[in-house]
Amino acid sequence: MEEPISIMRCLGEYHSAELFNEDNVKTVTSIEQKKVEDSVQDVFNAYKINHRLSPPSLQREQHYIYLKRGLRHLSDAYECLDASRPWLCYWILHSLELLDESVPSSVASDVCKFLARCQSPSGGFAGGPGQHPHLAPTYAAVNALCIIGTEEAYNVIDRQKLLDFLYSLKQPDGSFIMHVGGEVDVRSAYCAASVASLTNIITAPLFEGTPSWITRCQNWEGGIGGVPGLEAHGGYTFCGMAAMVILQKEHMLDLKSLLRWVTSKQMRFEGGFQGRCNKLVDGCYSFWQAGLLPLLHRALHTQGGSSLSMTNWMFHQQALQEYILLCCQNPSGGLLDKPGKSRDFYHTCYCLSGLSIAQHFGSREIHHEVIVGKEENRLAPTHPVYNICPDKVAQAVQHFHQMAVPGKSGSSSQTPNL
Repeated sequence: MEEPISIMRCLGEYHSAELFNEDNVKTVTSIEQKKVEDSVQDVFNAYKINHRLSPPSLQREQHYIYLKRGLRHLSDAYECLDASRPWLCYWILHSLELLDESVPSSVASDVCKFLARCQSPSGGFAGGPGQHPHLAPTYAAVNALCIIGTEEAYNVIDRQKLLDFLYSLKQPDGSFIMHVGGEVDVRSAYCAASVASLTNIITAPLFEGTPSWITRCQNWEGGIGGVPGLEAHGGYTFCGMAAMVILQKEHMLDLKSLLRWVTSKQMRFEGGFQGRCNKLVDGCYSFWQAGLLPLLHRALHTQGGSSLSMTNWMFHQQALQEYILLCCQNPSGGLLDKPGKSRDFYHTCYCLSGLSIAQHFGSREIHHEVIVGKEENRLAPTHPVYNICPDKVAQAVQHFHQMAVPGKSGSSSQTPNL
């Protein structure tokens, strides 16, 4: 176990040298970037004046209260997320497990019952009861049920109908649509691969052609776009890479080009990540971008990368933690995009997930911790592929691998070596 880091990078003598240089050419984006840097600098300065002698702290109790209340009561502001209700369950449950906060069994059972009402008679989960099934809430619902990890939770998932739902979305080129009649993008390949692997319903025909299609989504920048030919984007890049890891085909990507792209997305002054070239820092990319680095580390190590560190990921873990702890916490609980923005459960989940990635290197026998601030800032580790805690992944996989892989028409088949 490592000692917490007490020397703050953002208070260093030369940190101001990392400010954006617009070369005397002002643009809309450079003006916005300077505004964000100014707001972040104000936060750093305030910390320097008021708290220099006390390390930054994760407001665990405030976050717990905010999250616990959200499981039972949501404000009118969340009405716009009526089609994303399984996501709210997942964001809150995962945030709580990262904080090592348990959920009462009665609440967990109520979540199971609610998600069961979101499951479509034709398979998959919808954004709410009575809505059409969609791959995004299907991913969220399966993750939420795996976090709960009880027999009741596992039994909610109709594996045969889930497999039939995934087949109904599969396209001839290997891609998936998000819902019947919906759009194609790389999110759908990841959501399908994630739920299929967790619940042991992967079949060879289901993902035939999928790795090749994802490879075509990697562009000249090195990152991955939503579909072939589009701009590289942090969320899509994570989804593409994580899907390839699940399908054991990550070697088909240009990994070194991808590494160059993602490491260049950590903002030099703020310490957090941007999602695309020429965009602003956003707390949610603390996971979508930083979460790529463990996947790349493992893939490059498999290819014989002997120069890889055995103690640190290939990004500035301290800088990311400082950004999250100083710039992304609401004093009343919950986390946010950047200074001046409102808290929400989405950013709470992915800021905490990114903070966990930045704190923990490796797993099992090779585990190194980098903790900025107090010892109490330590979060539980998160699985970089599924973004739920590793023990919950192992528990779900063990449970569902005791069951036969259903076939497309209900017949049994063996899990293929993808």
